[in-house]
Parts: sequence; structure tokens; C-alpha cells
Amino acid sequence: MNQEQSKNLAMVAVALILALGLVASTLIVTNGLVEIKGNRSITVTGSAKQQIKSDLITWQGNFSSQSPEMSEAYTRLKESHEKVKRYLIAKGLEEKDLVFSSIYTNTIYEVNYNGQYTNKVLGYRLDQRVEVSSADVEKVAKISREATELINEDVEFQSFQPQYFYTKIADLKVSMLAEATKDAKNRAEQIAENTGSSIGALRSAKMGVFQITPLYSTEVADYGINDTSTLEKEITAVVTCSFEMK
Repeated sequence: MNQEQSKNLAMVAVALILALGLVASTLIVTNGLVEIKGNRSITVTGSAKQQIKSDLITWQGNFSSQSPEMSEAYTRLKESHEKVKRYLIAKGLEEKDLVFSSIYTNTIYEVNYNGQYTNKVLGYRLDQRVEVSSADVEKVAKISREATELINEDVEFQSFQPQYFYTKIADLKVSMLAEATKDAKNRAEQIAENTGSSIGALRSAKMGVFQITPLYSTEVADYGINDTSTLEKEITAVVTCSFEMK
């Protein structure tokens, strides 16, 4: 037997071993979404998606003052506090919706020619934040975009990115898990039908993490995602179900 014939026989032997192994082992189908086991059960992953719109917004703004004298810095910050409050109330918010933080004080020291701080105090910087939480999402979102108008009133104001939340997630999860389970059952029935079988009772169901992402995002994470950066989002529920096969 020449070398070429020996090589061909070896390849045939390897192919036969692989084929026998596939018959005896578990069969994996559709990129891991379906698993048919030797004990005549089928494990399928089902999912459900739904678009949601945030019904709660939280937003923060920061204002500050700076002066060589602590008392003067405090007086200026107090004036800015009143301007910020009047501005936000004029924009349609109620005073009870405004939460002002405590004042943060930062001492400013002189820096020498070596770039090192000295013990000489040049002044003081005071910062305070205002926070708003509201179900009037559109109004607060608009204010967050316009609040830097306060600079025109001599207020050192910084507006932060709002955070958007959906408060009915708990209720929505129940219906979405039902939809995901239904999707898993449909997948199992299709696979079973193609193999000349049918599915029986549900043996087990394992809920996966929920992914709350911006619309049209493909991002997923093992620990789940809870996007707060966008007004409109998409929630995805995943369930892994195991059914008997007949």
C-alpha cells in the first residue's frame, strides 16, 4: 500500500469516528438555542422584546462661586441659589420638587514654580447641586437642555445628563416572561415536528437576565443592562425551557 492510499484510509477512519460520535452524543442546533438530549428532552431558549418609554426623569445641575474670602464666596453662592430656584419655578417646576444639596467647600492653594501646592490660600470655591425628579419627563428634559441660560444671570451653572427610568418594570416582567416562554414552546414544537416528534410537559424553566437597552441596540451582558441614558428603550426577556419529547 502506497503513502497516498494510507493517507486516504486514515481520513476515512477519522470521518467514521466523528460520525459515530455525533450519533451517540447530544445534538446542538441553531447556534445553541436548541439542545436535544439523549433522554428525549429538548431545551430551548425563547425571548420576548418590547419597546418602552420612560415615565420618570431625574436631573441634576451644579452651581458654584469662588472668592478670596470665604464669606464673600458664600454670599455669592446664596445669590446663585435664589436665581436657580426662581429660574426653575418660572420654567414650571414647583419648589417642593427642588432638592438642594449641602454646600461643598474646596480650598484653593497657591502652586509654586515646581508645580507643587503650597500652604498659601488663594481663595475658596463653593459648590452646590440641585436635583429634580419628576414624572413630567418632557418638561424636565427641556429644562436640562436650557438651564445653562443661567450663565446670563451671572450663575456658574453646569447641567448634567438626565437619567430616564421606567417605573412599571416589575409588572412588565411578568407578561414578558410569559411571552418568552411561549416563544420557547413554539421553537421546541418546530424542532420536534422536523424530527417527527412532538413535545410533552414542561420539565423546567430558567429565567435569564433582563436587558434594558437603547432602541435598536445589540448590546448584551451576562449581568444584564439597565440603560438610563435614553427616553425610549427596548426591554428583552429570555427564558430557557426544557420540554419532554414524545
